[in-house]
Amino acid sequence: MTNDFDTRPGRAGPLCLRDMGAFHVGGQAVRLQGQPATRAVLAAGGEPVLLDPNGSYWVGQMYAQYFLPQAPAQSTPLQLWHGGGLTGACWETTPDGRPGWLHYFVRRGWDTYLCDAAERGRAGYAPRELWGAPLSQTAEAVFARFRLGPSLDGVALADAAQQAFPEGQFPAEAFEALARQLVPRWAHTDAVILGAYEALLERVAPSVVVCHSQGGMFGLTMAQRRPDRVRAVVALEPAAVPPPSAQDEACAVPTLIILGDRIEGDARWPAMRKRIEQFARRHACVEILSLPDLGMRGNSHMLMMDRNHLDIADLVHGWLARALKD
Repeated sequence: MTNDFDTRPGRAGPLCLRDMGAFHVGGQAVRLQGQPATRAVLAAGGEPVLLDPNGSYWVGQMYAQYFLPQAPAQSTPLQLWHGGGLTGACWETTPDGRPGWLHYFVRRGWDTYLCDAAERGRAGYAPRELWGAPLSQTAEAVFARFRLGPSLDGVALADAAQQAFPEGQFPAEAFEALARQLVPRWAHTDAVILGAYEALLERVAPSVVVCHSQGGMFGLTMAQRRPDRVRAVVALEPAAVPPPSAQDEACAVPTLIILGDRIEGDARWPAMRKRIEQFARRHACVEILSLPDLGMRGNSHMLMMDRNHLDIADLVHGWLARALKD
C-alpha cells in the first residue's frame, strides 16, 4: 500500500506539474439521411423538442488528458491505452483507492497522456444508426474473465472477496468499484480506434505506449505501422496480437509483453499465450515477461490494479530506461 512513509520512487509525494490539459483528436464528419424525426422531453418537466437525427456528426474521435511533471526526467512522452469495456480511469486509481499508474509515471518524471479510446468514456459515441447497439459485459463475466476468481455465481458483488482466488493480488473486496468502471463497447470498430490512436501519435512527439488487453493489440499494431512514432511498447496481457506479415523480421520497436498468473487453468488464456509466444518468435524486438517466473504470484488480468501494481510499474520503468537507452 502506498503511504506517505514509502520513500521508494513513484510511491508518494506531491504531484508537481508544469501543465495539464486535455483535447480530442481524430475522427471524421459523417452525415445521416432518411431517418425519422421524433419528439422527446430532454429534462423532467420541460417542453418536448423535435429531434431530427438527419445531419452531421463527428465520430471516431478519442480523448486525451495530459499531465506534465514540473521536473521531467524523461525525454519521451508516455501514453496509457486502456482495454475493452474500460476507459482511461483504469490507470488513475485502483478499486481500493490506491494511486494508479498515472500517478506513478508522472512522479517518475514522464510526460503522461491518459486516453479514452474512440467509442469510450469522454471520447463520445456515434449514433446508434451508424454503429448499431453496443455490447455490455456483466460483472460476473468480468470477474471470471479477468481471472479474479473462478466464478461469482450466486454471490453478491459486495461479497466478491469470498470467491476470489486464494492469494490473488487483485483487491476483490473492492470489486464493486471495478464494476462501476465498466462501459459498453463495440466489436467492429477496431479500425476507427486505431485511426484515432494514430492521430494522437501524430500530434504527440514519438511516444512510449503502455497498453492493456484490447489496447495491447492496438499498441502492438501501431508499433508495426508507425515505428517512427512509437519508441517502445509495454503490453499488459494483450488480448490479441497482429497476424504474421512480410514485415515481421523488420521489427525494430522494443516491446515488452507482461503476463500474470493462473493462465494455465483459464479457458481462453493458454491459447492466447501461445499466440503471444508465436508473435515473439517472429519478432526479435519482442520480450515476454511472465510474472510467476519472477516469483510474483497471484496477479490477475488487471495488472495495473493488483496489490503489487507499483512493483510491476517498477519493472516497466526499469525496462523502459534500458530500452530507450539502447
